[in-house]
Amino acid sequence: MSGPLKRTLLEALLVTVLGLVFAFGANRLSPRGLSLTRNYFPATTTPPVNVSGTNANTIVTPNPTNQTATSIQAVLDRLRSKGLQPIDVAEAKQLFEDPKYSQELTVFIDARDDRHYQEGHIPGAYQFDRYYPERYLAEVLPACLSAMKIVVYCTGGNCEDSEFAASALRDAGIPAERLVVYAGGINDWKTNGFPVELGARKSGNLRQ
Repeated sequence: MSGPLKRTLLEALLVTVLGLVFAFGANRLSPRGLSLTRNYFPATTTPPVNVSGTNANTIVTPNPTNQTATSIQAVLDRLRSKGLQPIDVAEAKQLFEDPKYSQELTVFIDARDDRHYQEGHIPGAYQFDRYYPERYLAEVLPACLSAMKIVVYCTGGNCEDSEFAASALRDAGIPAERLVVYAGGINDWKTNGFPVELGARKSGNLRQ
């Protein structure tokens, strides 16, 4: 190894060593210095839930049924707080099968957007995307004004589109006592095995 190259490498090594010595010294003197023996990435553990009458190491999981009941009750309470009357799947099916539905004295309103409506809606339901009411009012409002009962729905659960749509129809002049909200929505409808209509309203393309 040539003399100049060897001298350059020794100088670089000396600078590195001095830098490390200075860094460790500064870290030790600093009140906010890092502890070199501390484990900064401890394993994540889930502490056991200690429930009265159970072993401290017993893991207690929430009851899904209770959670579902609580969620449904929250939706019903929210609807009632807005002055809207909720109905369940049995009432929705009864209104769907009533002869008044074929006479358009009962009307179903789907408050979802185009894509979801086209993918499957309650047969014969009008679409009323609450984000674009101006696109649908000309068709929907006359149907609602002549109906005795208007059932508004959306996806169901925490979806609030049906609530906003029902409120918009009420503000447009539909009597509140005629309006009901099917809280379970299309998901509940499908879960119960009831038919859905694909594509446009009255397309006749039904799927069970």
